[in-house]
Amino acid sequence: MTARRLAGLYAPITTPFEGKGEVARKRHAQNVAHLCAAGLDGLLVSGSTGEAPLLDPEEQRVLVAETRGALPTGKYLIVGTGAEATRQAVALSRAAGNEGADAVVVRPPAYFGAVSPPAAIVAYFRAVADASPVPVLVYNMPKFTHVTIAPELIAELTTHPNIAGVKDSSGDAENLAAYRRAAPNWVVLGGSASLLLKALELGCDGGIVAVACFAPQRCVEIVKAFHAGDRPRAAALQEALRPLDREIVGRLGPAGVKAAMDAAGLYGGPVRPPLLDVSAADRDHITRLLAA
Repeated sequence: MTARRLAGLYAPITTPFEGKGEVARKRHAQNVAHLCAAGLDGLLVSGSTGEAPLLDPEEQRVLVAETRGALPTGKYLIVGTGAEATRQAVALSRAAGNEGADAVVVRPPAYFGAVSPPAAIVAYFRAVADASPVPVLVYNMPKFTHVTIAPELIAELTTHPNIAGVKDSSGDAENLAAYRRAAPNWVVLGGSASLLLKALELGCDGGIVAVACFAPQRCVEIVKAFHAGDRPRAAALQEALRPLDREIVGRLGPAGVKAAMDAAGLYGGPVRPPLLDVSAADRDHITRLLAA
């Protein structure tokens, strides 16, 4: 697979739970069908919004297999496989590829970040890419990992034939632009719905944005308006999306996204402990935001 084939708009789909915390497989298949019907190019399973650090490896393997089976032909499947240990990230990447993933997105190890030089991060990504049966995307998510992947490190990683791109969830347009310059032959995907239009204007290849989990058509419309050359419409749609991204995704995280999915007619359900579900007041606020 070439890097450019991974270009497009993706939802980092949530992991639905029910009962005593089991993965709700039927609910998941219904969510997959709904989001794909809205015009997305594919899905990211087991990302930050999917509560990846809270999933067992076997749960993730089954989730990948079932998502692959539920995805319509022509839709792409990306799987989050980062871990603290290189060997664990390798194992998760191999399992994801074996179950039908088209690519994996790999976050950097974070626990020892304060004593890990850039060379250690480079070695980690190279080792995962060496072993992965599918292309690797680097995942920059400093909000959660507290590790920032510098553009210079991105440029160094472009020499690896199995590292195909980067997802930047820093929320920083300047960083996104720096990634685009550092990796002109990679697919560069924005991770913030608030910067979706800006990412496209910077020459990036699309986005993996959590707002697409509950307002997929709005996100798709921005991309369509941009490619049609209708900048005013794209800008107006983007401005309307900002409160959803800021108040639901940015402030409330996976619990907010799941509550928004419930309000939008999909299945969000509860988050997995130690995360907490949103309060009744926040749930009402989410409903009002979506209605507006």
